[in-house]
Amino acid sequence: MSTFELKTHQIGRTYSQPHFFILNKGQNSGKPLKNPCPNCFVVTVPTEEEKHTLYHLSMMLQIGGFYAYYLKGSVIPFISIDDCRNTLKDGYTSLLNESKELQKHISIVSAISRKEAELQKVISKMADLKVSYIQSLFHKKQNRATKGNKNLINLLA
Repeated sequence: MSTFELKTHQIGRTYSQPHFFILNKGQNSGKPLKNPCPNCFVVTVPTEEEKHTLYHLSMMLQIGGFYAYYLKGSVIPFISIDDCRNTLKDGYTSLLNESKELQKHISIVSAISRKEAELQKVISKMADLKVSYIQSLFHKKQNRATKGNKNLINLLA
């Protein structure tokens, strides 16, 4: 059984044990984070292996919408620390009996996430390429217009 501790993160605090963060405000509540932000919980565990397992389990619960059920608030939705803790604990215990299956699911989700990150980089580079192409296109047209204006000014002088 995983023994994890879930607390509200305090800005500026450092942690010696393996840890990760969980966003607690907004539509992405429950999303695991590697770096802290002002609105997050911190999950501390005894080993890196448990950290890896709980991090990816939290990601699966967030993507699956299991945290969204507990969102409260009308303007800025948030999840309470108890609801977050219980959801993470219930998700872990429901898959604990199938430890090998859980690791298999985690490795599949990890591979999908890595591929998604690669594709996001490609999409970002394609967007940059498109902007650069459009800017160069208009830059050439502006240069031609500027040269034409200079010739007109020289004729008038």
